[in-house]
Amino acid sequence: MSVYKRAQRPSATFPDHVLSEIHRAADQGIYEIRGFGAKRRVPGFDDLLFLGASVSRYPLEGYREACGTDVVLGTRHAKNPLRLKIPITIAGMSFGALGANAKESLGRAATAMGTSTTTGDGGMTVEERSASETLVYQVLPSRYGLNPDDLRKADALEVVVGQGAKPGGGGMLLGQKITERVAGMRTLPEGIDQRSACRHPDWTGPDDLEIKINELREITDWRVPIYVKVGATRTRYDVQLAVKAGADVVVVDGMQGGTAATQDVFIEHVGIPTLPAVRLAVEALKELRMHRKVQLIVSGGIRSGADVAKALALGADAVSIGSAAMVALGCNKPVYEDDYARLGTEPGCCHHCHTGACPVGITTQRPELEERLPPEVGARRMRNYLATLVLELQTIARACGKSHVHNLEPEDMVALTVEAAAMARVPLAGTDWIPGWRE
Repeated sequence: MSVYKRAQRPSATFPDHVLSEIHRAADQGIYEIRGFGAKRRVPGFDDLLFLGASVSRYPLEGYREACGTDVVLGTRHAKNPLRLKIPITIAGMSFGALGANAKESLGRAATAMGTSTTTGDGGMTVEERSASETLVYQVLPSRYGLNPDDLRKADALEVVVGQGAKPGGGGMLLGQKITERVAGMRTLPEGIDQRSACRHPDWTGPDDLEIKINELREITDWRVPIYVKVGATRTRYDVQLAVKAGADVVVVDGMQGGTAATQDVFIEHVGIPTLPAVRLAVEALKELRMHRKVQLIVSGGIRSGADVAKALALGADAVSIGSAAMVALGCNKPVYEDDYARLGTEPGCCHHCHTGACPVGITTQRPELEERLPPEVGARRMRNYLATLVLELQTIARACGKSHVHNLEPEDMVALTVEAAAMARVPLAGTDWIPGWRE
C-alpha cells in the first residue's frame, strides 16, 4: 500500500463556481438572472498610477490654492446646458428597479452637491423630480412611462442605446417588483415579469437616430441637452455615429456597469472594460475634432475619487456612478444578515436586486423593507460619499499641480501592467513603452 496521499487539486477550467452553475443549469434548464455588475477581474483603473509633482512639476497647496471641479454639459446645441459643480453624476436607475425612497435619496444628494441624477427606465416619479434640482430623463427602447409632459420637465434627455452590463440586450423586471404603482407607470399588468426591448422600435440606425434627436429637440424647444448612451463595445464607431446624429453629450458605459436584472452570461461575457472604452471614445471625438465640444461621460465601475481622476485624465468630461451609489445607500452593508441568509447570500456577495427582497431597502417595492431606507438617511449617506469623492479627486489633481481637475492628462499617469498600458495608452511604469502603440 502506498504511503503517499494524492493531493486534491481543483480544476482551473472547472472551479467550484463553474461546477455549481453547470449543475444548476442541468437541473433547471434556464439561464441565471441576477443584478449588480460583472464579478470577473478585468483590467481597470486600479492598474494605473498617478505621477505626483516633485521637482519637475510643482504641486498645489491644498489649504491655500483652489482646484476647480465645475463642468458644463451640453454646450453643442442646447440653449440651457447643464452647469454642474462637480464632474460626478448619478446614473440612470429606474423606479421599479429601485424603490421610491432610494430614488428620492439620490435626488436629494445630487441637489445638495450641485450635480445631476437620472431617471432610468419606467418614467419620472413625483418624488424624484421634486428632490432633484437637475434631472436627466432617459428615453429607452421600452418607452415605459415616456410622455411629452415629463420630457418638458427634464433638464436633459438621455437616449439610451445600450448599457455596459448588457449591450445589445434589454432589461428585465420580474413580477414580484411590478407593484400597482410600477405597473401603472409602465402600462403593464401587475405582478407579471417584464422584459424591455433590446432596440428602439422607431429607428434602426444613425440616420434614424438623428431624426429622433431632432424630434426630442422640437418637443423641448431646443432648451435641454440631448445625451446618447452606449454600452462599451464598438466604441470608436458608436461614439462617432452618435456625434454625427447630433448628440450634445455621449455617455459610454463599460462592462463593469451594473444592472437590476439580466442574464449572468451577459454581465460577464459581453462588452469591453471601461479602461479601454474611455480611451477609444476620446480618440473618436478627437478624430472628429469634437473633443470637449461634445462632452464625454464615462461610467462602469467608478468607485473612488482616484477612479474619477483617472477617467478625467484620459479625457472624459465627467463620470457617472450607479453601483457605487447603491453601495453608498447601504447595498451589501453587513446589517439584517438573517435576511441576506434567507436569500442564500451574505453581505459583500449579494446580487439579488432582481428579487425585490433587498435586505437594506434599496431595490425593493415592499413597504416594510423600504422603511429601512428613510430618504433623509439615504441622502446624507450619498452626499457624504460624493463629498469624499470630490475631496479625493482634488487631492490627486493638486498633487499633480493642477488648478482644475480637467487639467489632468494621460502624461500624469503610468500603468502597472502591460494590458493596462496598452488599453489606456500610457507608459508601463519605469519605462517609456506603450505596448502596441506606434507613432
